[in-house]
Amino acid sequence: MVKRFKVRIWLAGLVIALGALLVWLDPRGPQDISIDPDAQAQEPGHVLENAEITLFGDSGNVSQSLKTPRLIHTPQRSETWTEEPQAVLYDSENRQWLASADVGTLNTATQALLMSGSARLIAPDEGWQLDTELLHYDGLNQHAWSETPVLLQQPPQQMSASRMDAWLNTSQVRLNDNVRGTHPPATQP
Repeated sequence: MVKRFKVRIWLAGLVIALGALLVWLDPRGPQDISIDPDAQAQEPGHVLENAEITLFGDSGNVSQSLKTPRLIHTPQRSETWTEEPQAVLYDSENRQWLASADVGTLNTATQALLMSGSARLIAPDEGWQLDTELLHYDGLNQHAWSETPVLLQQPPQQMSASRMDAWLNTSQVRLNDNVRGTHPPATQP
C-alpha cells in the first residue's frame, strides 16, 4: 500500500512538473492584449427594434424625434443607423416638419441627420413636399439641403432642380441649378 501511495505521489509530481515546464516554455501564455480602438468604434452598442429617439435642443425643447423599425447605435462614433426612419423635425416656432426615407443616419452629438433612398420632407402647414434621394439635415440650425436632384410639389404646382436648401425657421426654400416648374394658371369662378 505504501508502494502504491509512492507511485501516485510520483505520478502527481511528474504531471505538475510537466505542466510547469509547458507553461514556462509556452510564450502564448496569459498576456495583456490591448483593444484596438478603431475596431471597437465599429461595434454597435445598441440594436433596438421598433424604437423612438427624441433629441432636445439647448433650451430643453424637442428639436427632432425619430421612429424606426430598426435602430443600431454605435456610441464611440455617436452615430445611429436607422431603417425606414420617420422623423419629426421642429423649428424655432415649434412647427412640425415630417421627413422619411429608406435609411437614415443620425449623429446624436451634432444632431445631423442624413436620410437616403426616397427621402421626403413635408411641410404640413405650408402644404408642400420635397422628394430627393439624399437629404441632409442640420438639427442645430434647422437647415435641410440636398445636393441631388429634387422635386418640390405644392399641388397643382411642381418644380424640379439639381439642388435645394430649406430653412425651417424662416420657411424658406431655395432651388438651384436647372430649375424647372409647372405653375397652372389660377382658375377664376
